[in-house]
Order: sequence, then structure tokens, then C-alpha cells
Amino acid sequence: MASETVRIHPQTHAKLKQLADEVGESMPDVLERAVDAYARRRFLESLNEDFAALRRDPAAWREETAEREAWDVALRAWSSSCR
Repeated sequence: MASETVRIHPQTHAKLKQLADEVGESMPDVLERAVDAYARRRFLESLNEDFAALRRDPAAWREETAEREAWDVALRAWSSSCR
């Protein structure tokens, strides 16, 4: 595995080491999982912001809900045909 050097605060290093010890994983593995979790959280926060902006635009929100309703009809029809 290739590695890079990243400077972190001593208290962050201590937390990372403690977590790694608790779960029995390497510090790089714990750090990778933490960064992945943070990236997912940021993605969802951004998505929420985008939907909030969409809801503030009544015409765009009507278009969104109409498209969802159309998909719901199509999915119900498809689901019924699979039985």
C-alpha cells in the first residue's frame, strides 16, 4: 500500500489511536473509514441543501413531484406485472 504523510493535531492522533485500538484495526484503516463517513455526510448535507433550494422554487418543485408521481405509477405497473 502506498502512503502519504498528513499532519494532524496530537489530540486527533490520540483519538485515532484509541479508536484503532478499540476496534482492532490499523490507524490508516480507521482513518479511511472516518474520511469515507465524512464524505458521505457532506454528500447528504449537500443533497439536502439542493432539495431545500428546489422546494423554494414552486414551479420546479411541482415539476419534481409530478416526475415522482409518474415514476410511482410506472413502478406500480411494473411491480404488478412481476407477480
